[in-house]
Amino acid sequence: MLNAVLILILLCEVWGLTYAGWRYILKSMMFYTQLSNAAAFFSALALLVFGQQPWITAFRYLSVCMLMMTIFVLVPTMKDTRLLLWSRAGFFLHILCPLLNLVSYLFLEAHAGKSMIIVPVLVTLVYGDIMLYFNYQRKVDGPYPFLRVYHQSKRATVLWFTALLCVIVLFASAVMAVS
Repeated sequence: MLNAVLILILLCEVWGLTYAGWRYILKSMMFYTQLSNAAAFFSALALLVFGQQPWITAFRYLSVCMLMMTIFVLVPTMKDTRLLLWSRAGFFLHILCPLLNLVSYLFLEAHAGKSMIIVPVLVTLVYGDIMLYFNYQRKVDGPYPFLRVYHQSKRATVLWFTALLCVIVLFASAVMAVS
């Protein structure tokens, strides 16, 4: 059963990640959503190939937590959320793949130990720091509204960043508690 679900996850992730074309994939990696789906793809592939290994279990846990951040926090902050959710690639990357990964992790896979709870927080912190730096250097604008440092006060940026880190702690804790 697990192998069938993992193959379905891989197919859905490939469809969602490559729908816009190969050239777009690299450019789109500045989005946390794309990174979380790429993590889900590679962790599912590793699980399918190597089986339940501690590092794979931790990787699966990380990708599921990141996907929960995507579906419940990042998507609602974007303009035109309806189009984002219901476009072809958007449906896969923002709804179907996150839900498939969550269900697979919670019900079919081994679960990460409690010490792994910090991993999604650290990865999110590193992503946020990198994107804030690129925004501050005017290399990118966004991609999420709360990263646009020149369109909001420093206080708003700090509050957003703090709130998002608190949210990923909640998601990491919730996934850990349910599993």
